[in-house]
Amino acid sequence: MGAEVPPGVSDRTTVHVGLDEAGRGSLVGPLVVGAFALPDYTDTDARKLVELGVRDSKLLSPSERRRIFGLLRQHGSWATASASPERIDRYVHRGKLNLLEVDLMASLVVRLGAHRVEVDACDPDAERFGRVLRARVEEQGGNVRVLSRHKADRDLPLVGAASIVAKVTRDRAIERIRRQSGLALGSGYPSDRTTRDCVEALVQGGKIPRWVRRSWKTFDTLNRTPSLRPLEDFVE
Repeated sequence: MGAEVPPGVSDRTTVHVGLDEAGRGSLVGPLVVGAFALPDYTDTDARKLVELGVRDSKLLSPSERRRIFGLLRQHGSWATASASPERIDRYVHRGKLNLLEVDLMASLVVRLGAHRVEVDACDPDAERFGRVLRARVEEQGGNVRVLSRHKADRDLPLVGAASIVAKVTRDRAIERIRRQSGLALGSGYPSDRTTRDCVEALVQGGKIPRWVRRSWKTFDTLNRTPSLRPLEDFVE
């Protein structure tokens, strides 16, 4: 986990927090939830975030995300919570991936002392996702109002800021895996041919690292793919 949380927030301050995730659908690396917080968040603050370049992190290049993240750290507080591939697999096998995301988000809401939350919902029913998140926070002693929406990272600057926090943190995690393994990982997503080729080679070699998720259909497909042998192997 990572965090920068300002000390001494007044009891009369209303802390607003945006929440979003990165890596939910990836084949390699962690799921990261990012949070960005501002006290007494106003329309003026929202416009300032837009002026800084804040938008859905998927629409920004890695260098743009890093630059804006540096600016965000000067304007508000941030925190992250991550789940390893092994933990993700356990939740996926139980059909509880949304609950894992809620648990990570609730932990950040409590850590940041949030009173109001804007969140990009991963549940098809955005209102239900908001209710579950609020209930999870209350179980941990918090009290929060939740605005849960689809495409919130695109439409709400505070959530866009959180998406940048999450994505930059996950980018760094993937880069660490890349350096330590010496492998060409690509983005880590199954739509990336480089990622698929890397994981397929690992599967065929029988050595699957802990940073590969085994619960995705993509992994099952690669795991069932027989290794191809050249024709010469069958000619005497």
